[in-house]
Amino acid sequence: MVAAEGGDRLSNLPESILLYILSLLPNSKQVVQTSVLSSQWRFLWKSVPVSIEFDFSDDPKAYREKHILAYVASVNRELHYWRFCEKIKSFSVFIHSYVNIDRDIDFWVYFATNIGKVEEFWLKFYVITYPDLAYKFPEFGYTNTALRKLALGYCQVKPYGNVNWSNLISLSIGDIDITEDVLVKVLLGSPNLECLELDNVVGIRRLKISSVNLRKLILKHDSDDCHCLEIHAPYIRHLELWGLCCKEKHFQLRNVGSLVTAVLSINVYIPKNAEKECKYLQELLHHVAHVENLELSPWCIECLSILELKGLPIPPSNWKFLKLNAALEKLDYPGICNFLSSSSNLETLIIDWFNRKPRKLLSKCTNEDERWRRLWTRYFNCSLPHLKTIKFINCCEKPMENNVVQPLVKWLQKNATALKEFVISSRRNRGK
Repeated sequence: MVAAEGGDRLSNLPESILLYILSLLPNSKQVVQTSVLSSQWRFLWKSVPVSIEFDFSDDPKAYREKHILAYVASVNRELHYWRFCEKIKSFSVFIHSYVNIDRDIDFWVYFATNIGKVEEFWLKFYVITYPDLAYKFPEFGYTNTALRKLALGYCQVKPYGNVNWSNLISLSIGDIDITEDVLVKVLLGSPNLECLELDNVVGIRRLKISSVNLRKLILKHDSDDCHCLEIHAPYIRHLELWGLCCKEKHFQLRNVGSLVTAVLSINVYIPKNAEKECKYLQELLHHVAHVENLELSPWCIECLSILELKGLPIPPSNWKFLKLNAALEKLDYPGICNFLSSSSNLETLIIDWFNRKPRKLLSKCTNEDERWRRLWTRYFNCSLPHLKTIKFINCCEKPMENNVVQPLVKWLQKNATALKEFVISSRRNRGK
């Protein structure tokens, strides 16, 4: 082709196409390596938006000071060359500890926020110590108009002055103690924020979000903190609650009237009081009864059977999409059917059987004989006139031989009068 066309066809392509080709390479180092191809390609890499990642979190030597210092030195050397790049889209650093290298990390933050002017910045530590000993995010980092996404893990967020993250649309803060006043200051300085994630953040008892732009809220809790968190977010459209709550009503929904999607992926443990656990789920369902999309964890599904057993009502709902994340067992059947009986507007039902969790709550409320008697003698009259799509995914092999799947399939076929699609797929062969 070179002989016929009289030149290198690849190099003759417009620069915009060459830059696009380079942007498809798996990592930024390979982009830089193309500089040796020819004089035309020597500086082409500088115009390619790159993503830089330094991950020292999984290395078995990550805890040894000598190897940490060597790692820091290698990062600093690389950043010396990356400063010539015209566009750094994202910059990520994952490391165990900042001890004795805090000045180097200050430089990394400065590189991301001032030199590289990156749009996406991740800085996460994986140390286990006291929150007040965490790395202190530098003051100059709170003023930045280039950042679009920011994720901080085990970093103290304590700005002395005002925060100016005017173009920030996604913020994630994790594993830290933060005051309500600081969070208010951060939200005021991020007027265009659309997504906020708080992962194991303690110190806040009342979360009030009044921004009309912030539409997605993700709260994760997996610690022994005993404080309840009241959530006032009238404009939030998407809410996710994750983690283990060891106290009653850790998440209290107060004003979430605009919610469209709710993900309740929590596990509540109140010692010697399973009924109180289930009443907490009943309260959560009451506050999200108006949403269109709902997703429930195995704990939620187990509680449904106890609510049915105790005769505790489930509020009528408006959800059109429902996903149940649990490998169902026989004793889940009454709770599921009772729950679906209050979901007359449902259009899509997905049951993901991948998550297997032992059933312990039900044994605390009644004996085994009573559970089996209710399983086979309880009938549920139900109408699901809008249910068109049902999917059972990640089932075990030969799902139709499963003694839980088969009766549930028959019950759904009987009550879903408008059904158009019914898919049952196994975990391995994905057969239908």
